[in-house]
Amino acid sequence: MKIIFTYLGAALAMLAFSVHAGSAPAAHDYPFKPVPFTAVHLNDIFWAPRLETNRVTTIPYAFGKCEESGRMYNFERAADVLRGKDISDRKPPGYPFDDTDPYKVLEGASYSLAVQPDPKMAAYLDKLIALFAAAQEPDGYLYTTRTIDPQHPHKWSGTRRWVNEEQLSHELYNAGHLFEAATAHYQATGETNLLNVALKEADLLCQTFGPATNQLHVWPGHEIVEMGLVKLYRVTGQQRYLDLAKYFLDVRGSLPGGDDYHQSRIPPADQTEATGHAVRAGYLYSGMADVAALTGDQDYVHAIDAIWNNCTGKKLYITGGIGARHQGEAFGKDYELPNLTAYNETCAAVANDFWNERLYLLHGDAKYVDVLERTLYNGLLSGVSLDGKKFFYPNPLESSGDYERSPWFGCACCPGNITRFLPSLPGYFYAQQGDIVFVNLYAAGTADIKLVDGRTLKLTQQTEYPWDGDIKIVVAPAKKSRLQVAVRIPGWARDEAVPGDLYKFLDAAQPVSLKVNGKTISIKLDKGYAIINRTWKNGDVIELNLPMPVRRVQANENVKADIGRVALQRGPIVFCAEWPDNPDGKVRSLLLPDDQSLTATFEPTLLNGVETLSGKAFGVSKSADGSLTKKEQDFKAIPYFAWANRGKGEMVVWFADSDSSVHFP
Repeated sequence: MKIIFTYLGAALAMLAFSVHAGSAPAAHDYPFKPVPFTAVHLNDIFWAPRLETNRVTTIPYAFGKCEESGRMYNFERAADVLRGKDISDRKPPGYPFDDTDPYKVLEGASYSLAVQPDPKMAAYLDKLIALFAAAQEPDGYLYTTRTIDPQHPHKWSGTRRWVNEEQLSHELYNAGHLFEAATAHYQATGETNLLNVALKEADLLCQTFGPATNQLHVWPGHEIVEMGLVKLYRVTGQQRYLDLAKYFLDVRGSLPGGDDYHQSRIPPADQTEATGHAVRAGYLYSGMADVAALTGDQDYVHAIDAIWNNCTGKKLYITGGIGARHQGEAFGKDYELPNLTAYNETCAAVANDFWNERLYLLHGDAKYVDVLERTLYNGLLSGVSLDGKKFFYPNPLESSGDYERSPWFGCACCPGNITRFLPSLPGYFYAQQGDIVFVNLYAAGTADIKLVDGRTLKLTQQTEYPWDGDIKIVVAPAKKSRLQVAVRIPGWARDEAVPGDLYKFLDAAQPVSLKVNGKTISIKLDKGYAIINRTWKNGDVIELNLPMPVRRVQANENVKADIGRVALQRGPIVFCAEWPDNPDGKVRSLLLPDDQSLTATFEPTLLNGVETLSGKAFGVSKSADGSLTKKEQDFKAIPYFAWANRGKGEMVVWFADSDSSVHFP
C-alpha cells in the first residue's frame, strides 16, 4: 500500500513518503490548509527559546521521568511475559493509561527531530519503539496492564478486553495516542517501525469494533482514538480507518449508559453545549471536525459550531482555559467561572487549541485564531515552568498560596501534552486557500510557502510580538506574482476581547495601521482579516501596527465571580499580580480603581524577560467593626503564564475596582 502523509495534528504537514501501494485519500478535506510546521522557522525572542527549552530540556526530562516512574518498565514486563518469561513483579501500573505518557513525549520528540536532527535522540526513540513492539500481543493488542497479568490487570481495566472501555479502561485512549505518536515519528524520519506497530493495532480495532452484528458496539470512554485513526487514514489512504473514526462518533450517545461526563448521553451530532470532562470534550470536538472535513458530514459541523458558541460565550476563562470544576475535571454550568477553585487543566488548554485550529481550517474565520491565541499565550503556556522542568495540572486564576508547580504527576498527562504541542506550534502561524495566504500568528521568523498552483513564496516576519505590536512582513515570491495576503487583525486590537459578550474591554482600542511599501492602505475586514490583493515582487514590505495599550477587561454580569472586578490585558497577554512583586506579598485584597494609570515596561532580567505593568493600587484591610482601611502602595503585574516560578504565594487575575468588591481571604 502507498503511504501518503497529510498530517493535521502538527498542522496537516502535507508530506508524502511511498512505502507500499494503495488507495488515495478522499476528495473532501479542510478547505483552509495550514503551512507545515517544518516550513516555518521561528527566530523570535519569545517562542524560539521556549521551543528550544522543550527540545533540549523538557523532552529528555520527561523521558527520564517516564523511566523513573516505571512507565518503560511496564513495557519491559509485558514484553517479558510475551517471551514466555515468568516475571515475579505483576503489580499493575499506577493507571491503565500510563502507556500514553511515553507515546506523547515520543510524539513531541519526533516533531523536534523533523526540524532539528538529533542522532542521539533518534537512536533513543528506536530503542523505545523496539520496546513497544516487543510488548505488543500477536494480534496487535497493546495495553501493558493486561499483558503483564491478564487475570489481575488494573482494577479499572475490567476482566476482559474492552468490557470497561466506556468507563475507565482507556484501552482506546492508549491506542489513540499510539497512533498520533506513530504518524509523527513517520513524518519526522520516514521510518515505519512505530507506524507498523500502530497499524497492527488499528487493524485489530477495525476487526473488533463496528456496526456489524459480529462486532462490538462500544464508544470510547476517553476520546482521542478518533483523531488518531484519522491520522492513520491520512498516512495510508485506507478508508477503514476513517470509517472506524466516524463509527466511534456515530455510536456515541446511541447506547445505554451514556452520560454528560463522557459526552455520551446524546449523539454528538445533536449536542449543542460543552459538557463533561473538558479534555475528553476537546478531543471529541476535534475528532468531529476531522471526520466532518474528510466526509463532508455537515451535521457534525453544525454541532461543533453550536458547542463552540456555548463554550466561548459562556464557559471560557479570560486566560483561554476551559473546565471550571475540579470535580470531574469538567465544564460547569453557563457562566460558572470561579477563580480560586478554577480547574482549567493544561491538557484542556491543549485540546481547546486543537479544536479552534480545526474550526479555523473549516471556516477560515479569525475568531477561532483569536481564541487559540488567547489560550496559547495564557492558559496553555502557564502549564510549564520557565526552565521546562515543572508543570501545572490545574491553572487557577487566583491562589491563596497553596499552589506550586510539580516536577511530575502520578497522572502525568499534562507534561506529555506540553512536550508534543510546543514543537508543532509553528504549523499554526500560516495557512492558505487558493491564491490567498493567511498570516494568523505573529513572531519573528520565516515561512516557505508552496501555493496550490505550484508557485512559491517566502514570508519573513520581523517583530518583538507579543511585547510589541509593530510587525514587518517581507514578501518574497519566487517571481513577480499576483496573489492575496490576508493579515489577521486580532480581536483584542478590534475592541473584541473574545467573540461574543462574555468579556469586554472598558476602553476603546487605538487605531490599527497597515502599510505596503510605506504607503498606508485602508483596512476592510473580512472575517477578521485585512486582505491585500496585489502583484507582489521580491522585497515588498507589509507593515502592521497593532497598538498595545494596557486594557481593562470586564466580565459579563452573569459571571458572579467577577462582578465588580477587572482583569488586565496588553496585546494577547493577560496579567496577574503575584506575591513577590507587591508589598507584604498580599494581592488578593488589592483595590485597583479604574482611573489608576498603569505603565508597561519590559524587564529583561525578570522571569527570563517579560513585560510588566506598574502603577499604584490600594492595599485594603478590614477591621473588627467592618470598616475598611486603604493604603496606597506600589503595584506590579506580570504575565499570567509566568506565575509560580518563584515559589508559593498569593496570585490574582481579577482585581476589585471598587470598595464593595474587595474580597478578604
